[in-house]
Amino acid sequence: MIMEIQASNEYQAKTGNGFAAVAIGIGLILGAALMVTRAPSGPTLILSALALLGALGCLAGLYTLNPNQAALLKLFGSYRGTDRAEGLRWCNPFCSRSKVSTRAYNFNSEKLKVNDLRGNPIEIAAAIVWRVEDTARCSFDVEDFESYVLTQAEAAVRHLASSYAYDNLDEVAGASPAEITLRSGGEQVGTALRHELQDRFSLAGIVVVDAKLTHLAYAPEIAGAMLRRQQAQAIIAARSLIVQGAVGMVELALSGLQERGLVELDDERKAAMVTNLLVVLCSDHDAQPVVNTGTLYN
Repeated sequence: MIMEIQASNEYQAKTGNGFAAVAIGIGLILGAALMVTRAPSGPTLILSALALLGALGCLAGLYTLNPNQAALLKLFGSYRGTDRAEGLRWCNPFCSRSKVSTRAYNFNSEKLKVNDLRGNPIEIAAAIVWRVEDTARCSFDVEDFESYVLTQAEAAVRHLASSYAYDNLDEVAGASPAEITLRSGGEQVGTALRHELQDRFSLAGIVVVDAKLTHLAYAPEIAGAMLRRQQAQAIIAARSLIVQGAVGMVELALSGLQERGLVELDDERKAAMVTNLLVVLCSDHDAQPVVNTGTLYN
């Protein structure tokens, strides 16, 4: 039976303004000094000692927070809240204070070699921007939240790569892709990566600001074969476009000749003209004209 981990939740700590604590501490010190100098009796010394202890408590509880920084307060191992107010702050001097940065972190993953959905080895890397949202979870629910982020980010990128194909091998040139792939579905893949990371980071109280793929390529052992396949697809697409254009031009030429009545063509002559025009229009090289001094039938 799997037991669910009780997640810690951040809440606001009861703290005060540090400048007020400084003023009170200085006032207590001055008051103790005046009592000792003016009436050095037994009760006065006791009051002076208590005033000094109070001043020590005021000054010992001081700490500073920079912008986008939080302090976790713990009293004898018990969580007492998080202070996010910047500047000079004061809390119970018996509380320990652990500062956590809530600024955005940028993480560039290494190039990972994984298999895509079709089993082809690919190289993939991602850039992830994240920040701490719940300081209690990142401090108490995971051992080291920075190491946790690095490990889970690598696992998320590997899982994403195995969930999509690198590209659609059966995709016809000019047609819309039948499925989302790593190469063609940039926005959808990025959204899926952010959701995958957020699901994994939520345990540590971390929010994903942005995540995008920065490197995507076939592994070196199959890169050459895949490059030849892509070149073949490009040639087929170009040939298909050329043939479509040539057929339209031949049709236009035949209809123009027929409408103007320049020449009467039977089926055999039309076939010969279509053949000649297609050879000229679809050829890779310049056409070499052949002068026929006879007729089509000789």
